[in-house]
Amino acid sequence: MNTIKKYKFWIIGGVIVLLGLAAFGLNWAKNNSAAETESNETAVAFIGDLAESATASGQIVARQEAALSLAASGIVDQVFVDVGDQVSAGDVLVQLDTAALERTVASTQADVAVAQANLDKLLAGADAAELASAEAAVASAQTKLDDLLDGPTEEEIAASAASVKAAQANTWGASGKVQASNEVSEADILAAEADLQDALNQQQAAHDTWVMLADCEVNDAGTYSCTPSDHPQMDAVTQNVETANAQVAIAQARLEELRSPDSNTVASSQASLASSAAQYDAAVARHEALLAGASAEEIAAAEADLANAQATLDKLLAGASDTDIKMQEIRLAQAETTLRDAQLKLANATLTAPFSGVVTAVHVSEGELASGLAVEIVNPDSLEAVLSVDEIDVGQLAIGQPATITLETWPNEEIAGEITAIAPSAATNGGLVTYEVHLSLADTDLPVRVGMTANANLLTDSREDVLLVPNAALTADREKGTYTVNLVRTAEDGTTNITQVEVSIGLKDNRNTQITDGLVEGDVVLIGELIAPTTTSRFVPPH
Repeated sequence: MNTIKKYKFWIIGGVIVLLGLAAFGLNWAKNNSAAETESNETAVAFIGDLAESATASGQIVARQEAALSLAASGIVDQVFVDVGDQVSAGDVLVQLDTAALERTVASTQADVAVAQANLDKLLAGADAAELASAEAAVASAQTKLDDLLDGPTEEEIAASAASVKAAQANTWGASGKVQASNEVSEADILAAEADLQDALNQQQAAHDTWVMLADCEVNDAGTYSCTPSDHPQMDAVTQNVETANAQVAIAQARLEELRSPDSNTVASSQASLASSAAQYDAAVARHEALLAGASAEEIAAAEADLANAQATLDKLLAGASDTDIKMQEIRLAQAETTLRDAQLKLANATLTAPFSGVVTAVHVSEGELASGLAVEIVNPDSLEAVLSVDEIDVGQLAIGQPATITLETWPNEEIAGEITAIAPSAATNGGLVTYEVHLSLADTDLPVRVGMTANANLLTDSREDVLLVPNAALTADREKGTYTVNLVRTAEDGTTNITQVEVSIGLKDNRNTQITDGLVEGDVVLIGELIAPTTTSRFVPPH
């Protein structure tokens, strides 16, 4: 074999060896790559909807619940409810005894009526009858004062003297009766008859004088028709008639006693004598006082009476003053205030339901003296969930956001809800800062009760038709604050390249994350991290 042939042989042999080594290397690399990545999965970036949420726990409470207390203490007359009873707004729950309170209300109502009537009278002024009465009082007081200042008239002195004589005659007559009780003679009877006749004559004379002054006329029947008279001597003449009538009665009684003596005459006569003597002494004293005239004290008293009567008349003529009206208005206002207080106490003796609900506790019994807490009620239609939400999550919440609620009693049953209120201030417990968040409860067939433990999933934000990848496809660099994915691309020859790509994210839930930049729909990403540390390699995706 010549040199040229040897050279060609070695060249051809080397090529064959190189081709074999290359084929072996390629096959080894392909098989090795598949071995390094066969445990990895892939996912395709897709368009979908995403909702971000927070979780929190709390309890079921009632928006309407009340611990009702008696506004006043008293004896419990009736208790109308038991625990578990359904009540409507305004229903009477407890009634205290009201007998004394009702009497107080009636009394204060009467006081208000009187005060109102007095005010109305002040505002209306005096009527004609009141003015006439006041004028008559002034005239009477003036006449009395004038009489005291003028002293007694001759007629008054005569009438007073006649009264003394009549009293003296009565005394004599009584004395005669005493004497006659021991012995009655024909002469005594004749004397008594004469006394009676004298008394009758005096009676007739006094009567004739009175008829003359009274302007009387005799009618056909023999009786008199008289008209009232204001003659200045009329009072004295009238007193004379009364005295004469008394003398006739005494003389007749004396004559009858003499004619028909009685076993009790002595005692009766002695008593009559004592009485007559006392009347005589009084008549003498009045006569002497009349002759002496009015004293300074009597004149002063009469002047005071006249001044008071004139002041009353002047006040009626002037009408009520502003001060009088104001004072009466104050009295009326005070009476009305007292009435309102009494009515309030009466109303407070009845405890009523402020809203419809269920009675959860009764703390009083009939017949006991009670005050303070009496009945507790809750409105089962006002149930809500009150959660304690961490301060980190509360900033993402807003009133009106939807929520899903489950109860520890029925963990697999979901109840729809909505945020209705967020506490403006936080509560701190052991360094943990939380806020109360209130959720409404949608209608449910579950027998939800106050105090049950509630767990809620609160929807904080949502996106529709956005690019999504599984959360497991993301790798976070906490120090840099960046996120990356392993993008998988397959060449035409079937080889696969894996490239680490930085992406921007939006919302995320417990499954997917929104990609706002770095990927497009249809891109394939690796789930989890690469086994091989290289950024580019051959990759056979799982079938």
